[in-house]
Amino acid sequence: MENREERTKWFLDDRFGMFIHWGLYAIPARGEWVRSFEKLSIEDYQPFFDEFNPIHYDPRVWAKAAKGAGQKYAVLTTKHHDGFCLFESKLTEYKATNTPAKRDLIKEYVEAFRAEGIKVGFYYSIIDWYHDHYPKYGDRQHPMRDNERYKDEEIDFDQYLEYMHGQVRELLTNYGKIDVMWFDFSYDDMTGEKWRATELVEMIRSLQPDILIDNRLGGNIKASNPEVYAGDFYSPEQIVPPQGILNENGVQVPWEACITLNDHWGYHAHDKNYKSPKQVIRTLVECVSKNGNFLLNVGPDAKGEIPSESLEILEAVGKWMKKNGESIYGCGASSLPKPEWGRYTKKGNLLYAHVYDRGIGPIYFQGLKGKIKKARLLADGSEIKVQTPWMAEQYSDISSGAFIHLTGAQLPDEWDTVIELELFEE
Repeated sequence: MENREERTKWFLDDRFGMFIHWGLYAIPARGEWVRSFEKLSIEDYQPFFDEFNPIHYDPRVWAKAAKGAGQKYAVLTTKHHDGFCLFESKLTEYKATNTPAKRDLIKEYVEAFRAEGIKVGFYYSIIDWYHDHYPKYGDRQHPMRDNERYKDEEIDFDQYLEYMHGQVRELLTNYGKIDVMWFDFSYDDMTGEKWRATELVEMIRSLQPDILIDNRLGGNIKASNPEVYAGDFYSPEQIVPPQGILNENGVQVPWEACITLNDHWGYHAHDKNYKSPKQVIRTLVECVSKNGNFLLNVGPDAKGEIPSESLEILEAVGKWMKKNGESIYGCGASSLPKPEWGRYTKKGNLLYAHVYDRGIGPIYFQGLKGKIKKARLLADGSEIKVQTPWMAEQYSDISSGAFIHLTGAQLPDEWDTVIELELFEE
């Protein structure tokens, strides 16, 4: 537990990361689960391997986009469920270096993101729809789950585990220091020691002692004494937990919501249902206000480019972060109740009021009367006066509160106007 607290310190300071789902599935462009959903055989899927050649892949562009958005770390799919590897592996022929790309795409990613000062993470799917010794018929996820041809197939799952463990060893040996190992995913009885998870984590820690591991190998990260493989952080998907994440003793557990920019992780040519910059910013604030992180996904296309819509959103978020990032980095939850006009984040004696709703008249800060030393608009540093309007004295239920008056009928920033409140030391 103590080690986890040390390991996760940077993670809880950085708060905002980029998730990148990319692989062969960018060519059919119907999302990363296309093999499973459409029950495609290896032969059906092979043409995408034969033509994979992302001629515009330049991870330096990706890294600059992440940095511009204010994202401090990144996680890229090294191998998704289809089994295709973006990295050079001695354990398989099913890899990018054997496609027309002829490149170790992970090596380039690591170098590019490191060069921008962004921490580097690897996503690795522990399930595999390509490997001969991974269960097929009857498996809930496998493309061949209903194919009678595989009904009586004999497999040696230990062979698959040797392969999987071996690839993790390669990833954590060949690319220098890696900051996050993001496994995906356990289900049904395919969980915990089915993956030889204790052995796997011990190997990982021997290679990269400081690496963070998510909770998807299985186990119960919320237990008082979680398993060694229960992970360093909890990973809710497509949802922000209503109250954050606490363990059985009521102690905060590090967590990170992973969320798509549209409705798919991998590139989908016809999915234009993008979240707005305002939604992204408010989701990030929501996570931080509950002591959580936000891992925002992009899905590059078959040529290796992040869709222009995604880049535009990231750029807009970055402009807001440049002015207001102090209310995100190194911040966490406040003990104050959630205000009706927005959210709070907190760092030391600095309380950040994220105001979403202008309302009428001055903005009310419950329980802060006499506690505010100074108030500033974070975006430009301009002074804001804290004063109690004469009429407010008539209401006993708000006499313990403080009031801030913003000039104008509209908020300075309709997405999220951040007021920095410096509180008196208690």
